[in-house]
Amino acid sequence: MTSEDIEDTQDLAASWEEIDVTDSAADRIARSRDREFETFQAQLRDAEAFKVEASVFDDATFAALYKLVQDDVLAAIGGPISTGKEANVYEARGGDGDDVAVKIYRVNASDFRQMRAYLEGDPRFRGIGSDKRKVVLAWTRKEFANLRRADAAGVRVPVPIAVERNVLVMELVGAVTDRARRLNEVDIENPQTAFEVVREYMRRLHAAGLVHGDLSEYNMIIHEGELVLIDLGQAVTVHHPRADEFLHRDCENIARFFADLGVDITADVLMEWVSGGG
Repeated sequence: MTSEDIEDTQDLAASWEEIDVTDSAADRIARSRDREFETFQAQLRDAEAFKVEASVFDDATFAALYKLVQDDVLAAIGGPISTGKEANVYEARGGDGDDVAVKIYRVNASDFRQMRAYLEGDPRFRGIGSDKRKVVLAWTRKEFANLRRADAAGVRVPVPIAVERNVLVMELVGAVTDRARRLNEVDIENPQTAFEVVREYMRRLHAAGLVHGDLSEYNMIIHEGELVLIDLGQAVTVHHPRADEFLHRDCENIARFFADLGVDITADVLMEWVSGGG
């Protein structure tokens, strides 16, 4: 590696927010087990929405929710919007009275090896190692940071609000009673226009230094006529060693989906346009 390469790497690391995965306030609250926290934890475990799922959350997860309530980020937690092997998303009431979404990653999920492929090589996450807790916390903070950067770049994503340990609070797009539909679930009236919106989002992400890494019709939603990109936890920087591979895969997915709808596009042409060559 030349001295110029070293300087470029140092400049890159400096341009991205440092991510801290040491013990958080939630971990300290969980260890202290004060009476107010134990009452809060018991209330959540008794709540209908948490009766089945509470067993997969550790004490520090409940403490993270407790901390967010203390900080007036959350006022109440409602029912699940979606459930998955790695995370659940709940509808909640924010401290300001607005509805929000709360995404809770399971620290004790069985397999987070796939996460490491997206974390390793990212200048924000050096030294994470193989500690499952640190991997999950890094992933959650990574999604928060990625959403914030995407939003600043003019990409329509759920606006991030707060992060505490393995709990991410963000804008609620749609609601339990009016769920936003994934792109594969709707009839697209004008595929060319929809494609151009997606293409522009991809280009803005890339210009902001990010590659989604898992973009497809399943990670985009439509609500009230607006297209929104979701699930940015795996998004990597353009300097990630596998960034080009991930970008090409995104382009293949998007080109395939829209080509099936009659749009004249190929993955290679899309990739050139997204990366600034088109």
